[in-house]
Amino acid sequence: MNITLENQHSTITCPYCQASERLELPRGSSQHLYRCCACSNILKTKSGDCCIFCSFGDVDCSNAEQNLAA
Repeated sequence: MNITLENQHSTITCPYCQASERLELPRGSSQHLYRCCACSNILKTKSGDCCIFCSFGDVDCSNAEQNLAA
């Protein structure tokens, strides 16, 4: 599966309140914390995941794809 990373977005869904927010995937860095826009809970990366997009998003980040290819 080939994913183009230019202006790629992922929708983060809060496991506490089910609110979702569409965010742009950061290039060259990982985001480990995210504050829910609805309930203000702080989401932390799950064990084994590299960032919040891999833990709570509908699209994995590019770092995960690169790690799988290595």
